Amino acid sequence: MEIKLCPYCKSKRLYTLKNNYKKCSFCNKKFSPKKIETDYTIIEFFCNNINANKCAKILDINYRTVQNRYTLFRKLITNFLEEEHYASIQDNSSYEEYYYFTNREKKNKKKSLYDAINILGFYSNRRIFTLLMPKLPTYDNEEDSKSFEKYLKWHKIHSQNSYTTPLYVFWKYLEENLKKYKGVDKENFFFYLKECEFKFNYLQNKQIEILKEIYYK
Repeated sequence: MEIKLCPYCKSKRLYTLKNNYKKCSFCNKKFSPKKIETDYTIIEFFCNNINANKCAKILDINYRTVQNRYTLFRKLITNFLEEEHYASIQDNSSYEEYYYFTNREKKNKKKSLYDAINILGFYSNRRIFTLLMPKLPTYDNEEDSKSFEKYLKWHKIHSQNSYTTPLYVFWKYLEENLKKYKGVDKENFFFYLKECEFKFNYLQNKQIEILKEIYYK
């Protein structure tokens, strides 16, 4: 892969230094073409849903290096989605509350909404946007807790014709995509949620373009 544009400012005004690094005469940034090529390839693998372990093996680089890069991508994506959503004029055509259970919790016949991850999803400007909600409050009285749970099941926030909305499609997409990770830590769940949101909202080529841009911002 030949680097023809500066990764930082997209200028074509590049020249080669004695140590084979490139320098941009527009923004004055220096960089290693080999490192940039590796970065771009890792970005493409991430957007192609190739896991960190497989990516590391293909590129013959340390797994931890790739895993750290994937973690950074998810954090950058999270900030990008937040900025995009709040900077746009909102046209919330639908919204819905969703309760996500881990694979272990799904197998529990006595699972409760109190164990679920509570997500609020919006469909606005033809894109999905999600918010992670606090865990449901429990009551001191067990009967009160059960009554509240029944109420939520019957009266949860939902949009009309929810089985045909983009949000319903996204919840299914989220479930399927998180299966490839053999357990997602609840502390990091938000970043995996945002990864799915990003990949659902944008075509793959656009994902790569956006990620390259925000990575070198």
